[in-house]
This record gives sequence, C-alpha cells and structure tokens, in this order.
Amino acid sequence: MDNSSNKRALVQQQYRRDGYAIFRDILDSDLIQETSNHVDWLLEKNPELRPEHLHHRLVREDPFWVRLISDARLLDVAEIFIGPNIALFASHYISKPPTDGRPVLWHQDGSYWPLAPMEVVTLWLAVDDSTPRNGCMRVIPGTHRMELHEMQRSTGVPNVLSSHIDPALVDESKAVDFVLKAGDVSVHHPNIIHGSNPNPSAKRRCGLTIRYIPTSTRITSEEPWPCAFLLRGEVVHGVNDYAPRPQYVEGAHMAFQGCENWTESQQPARVD
Repeated sequence: MDNSSNKRALVQQQYRRDGYAIFRDILDSDLIQETSNHVDWLLEKNPELRPEHLHHRLVREDPFWVRLISDARLLDVAEIFIGPNIALFASHYISKPPTDGRPVLWHQDGSYWPLAPMEVVTLWLAVDDSTPRNGCMRVIPGTHRMELHEMQRSTGVPNVLSSHIDPALVDESKAVDFVLKAGDVSVHHPNIIHGSNPNPSAKRRCGLTIRYIPTSTRITSEEPWPCAFLLRGEVVHGVNDYAPRPQYVEGAHMAFQGCENWTESQQPARVD
C-alpha cells in the first residue's frame, strides 16, 4: 500500500471510530481571502439576514459559491467518504460576528434533512481561525453510532437552529473542540452530536458547511430543492435533478479569480 493509500485508510478508520476527521491546509490563502470577501458581499446584499444564516437558498444563483464548493481539493476530501460520484445537497455559512455570535446548540444534522438513504458527509471549511475563544465547533466522539433523534424546539436563548437534541443524550465531558486554521477542513458524520458556543471574542468566527452526497442518495423534499448540483462523476438516472451552474454576470455577482470562465459562453450542458 503506497503512502497516500495508507493515509486514506487511516482517515477512514478514524471516521468510522470517532465520526469525524480533520484535514489541514486544504485551501490556499488567496481563495480563503476571496471566501471571506464573499461573506462580506453576501451580508451587504442580504442585510435582513443574520451572519449565521447565509444559507443554501442563496447558492443556486451564486457562481463564486458553486465554484468554491466544486473545488477539486474539497471534492478529493469528500470522495474519501462517499466515493467518486458527488453532488451538492446544501451549503451554509455560519459566520459568528465578534461579541455577538450566536451558539449552535447540540444537535444531529441528519435529523433535519430530507435524504434517503442518509448517506452524506459534511465538510466544514474554516474561513477564519476557529478556537474555543471565538466559538469553534465541538463534537461528542462516537455518537455517530446513535440513531437519529427528533430535535426539540429551543428559543429560550437565541441560537442558530432554534432547536437542540435531548440534553440527556449529551455528555459534554467528552466534547472535543475543533481548533482550525483558516483553510483547514473538518469532516463529520450526519449522526454525530455536535454544536458550538457563542462568540464573545473580538474576532469573527466564520465557517462554511458543505453537505456532499453520493449521486445514489435521493433528495426527498416535496418542494424543488434549491441547490442540487452534480460536482463530480456520474448521475444515477431518476434519482435527482441537478441545476446548471450559475453564470457570472458583472455587476450582479462578486467578481473572483476565474469568473470569466463562468460566463454564459462558458456554460456546460445541463445534467439531468
């Protein structure tokens, strides 16, 4: 077994054991700066949204966002866990502003999602350095082996999801902090219990969640799903419909390196 295959096997082993894995220095500083600029641009365009709620309904018509989540380096990580035929299910910036960033209460992602089967992996891209001081993500290792539980409504304290898992299922003494540098990526299982504390610090904590599915996983939403894109490999016909990638229009979208390749003249054929 060569070195890359050995590393891949070790990562898969950790993921099966703990429900998560961490990858360092996945994206370069120039792209991370563009991503940070994108967050600022989105907030300017959507002043009614809190920074923690730049969610997947904004993705479909945003060429930079689709360019980012289709970056080969991110897809290479996703492929380790779900194989070579990869689609986007959802993506969401959770940007906790300084001194006012809201917590994400303990939860299981899969409890919210219309997917069958629940074959999906989340990549969490650190846009900023993420530490316990500014509200980094935390997980309870091994809880990915639990079944999915219905989330409970929770609005007593302002929080990103307005819900949480039954506290009796959470042993916070076992929590692991994901301390990440900008450009690092963590990966976690849809069943693992995780969350994050508020951000009382003077430094923003922004991360981008990217939910990748194999093309064999069906999106079961009764309404048309807003951001299903084929990103790598082959479709499974009759499972999902995939949107064409959005075209870049000067003045309507944030300019980015390579945006000239996302104009109407450069559009590939639609995949259904």
